[in-house]
Amino acid sequence: MARSSPAPSGLISSDKMVGLSTTFVVLAALCWGLSGGIGGILTGQGWDPVVVSLYRGAIGFLFVLVWLALRPRGSGLANRRLWFWSVIAGVGVAGNFAFYFVSIAEGSVAVAATLMYCAPVFVYLVSFTLKLERPTLFKWAAIALVMLGVVLLTGIYEIGAGEVTPLAAGAGLLSGLSYAVFIFGFKYAAPHGSPQAILVIAFAVLAAILVGLADADQTAAVLQTSSWPLFVALGVVGAGLSFILYIVGLKHTAPAVASVVAMVEPVTASLFGVVVLNESLAALQIFGMGLILVTVTALSVNSSAKSKALAPRPSVE
Repeated sequence: MARSSPAPSGLISSDKMVGLSTTFVVLAALCWGLSGGIGGILTGQGWDPVVVSLYRGAIGFLFVLVWLALRPRGSGLANRRLWFWSVIAGVGVAGNFAFYFVSIAEGSVAVAATLMYCAPVFVYLVSFTLKLERPTLFKWAAIALVMLGVVLLTGIYEIGAGEVTPLAAGAGLLSGLSYAVFIFGFKYAAPHGSPQAILVIAFAVLAAILVGLADADQTAAVLQTSSWPLFVALGVVGAGLSFILYIVGLKHTAPAVASVVAMVEPVTASLFGVVVLNESLAALQIFGMGLILVTVTALSVNSSAKSKALAPRPSVE
């Protein structure tokens, strides 16, 4: 009895790989969203946001160090440019983690996560300044809409409203700016070595910066507190697995798709804040949040589509 001809195995495996990679990106965004909620619990217990950030980054460092040990080929660790840009990425991720948890401690998870999601706007503004990107009417309109969303979300138009303090709003925006620095550092380091080598250097820089800023007594107390499982969960979910899943997932995921599924992070963080931490948002704040999420996603998708047309290779964003 003759066998039927099988479907082209390459096509099937390719489709499956794309689906699996997209799932990895979604899981990474979900992990980052959950990390905001876990950080909210810890800062709510009185832990210093810098200490929380330090443990998140330190545990993440251990994960990427193991990844590098398992996949050492093409690390590029002998390349000076890799080190330079990886250090820049480390400064960015240190600021991103620390300012994010400061914003959560002083405000709410939902506001902090949404303001951090404004990072692509900072990337555009820096690109405009350095003439790396040509400004267009669409991009300026998108930036204006995001700024309007920030105004509505933070309530700064209403003096004395008290819903979102200036410190919470400022830290949230600085978290997004810091993430933009990380994006630039990672992108310019990528041609000179492997992602795991870049992340090892970046997380080592993060630990070196934050250990000098963190409260020494609290840093030591974490090892004896009953809250240590939350610190471990934060490091594993928020820096260890998430960054690895995201980097691996991007290999076969279109940047435009990654930009859309990245919305999982602020949405997950916001839901965690509302359901678990009993946070609440006014109607205008919810509208402002939606305006930011939709506009930034459209801006990222538009940028990714143009980048793909110019250079078809998948890139890390």
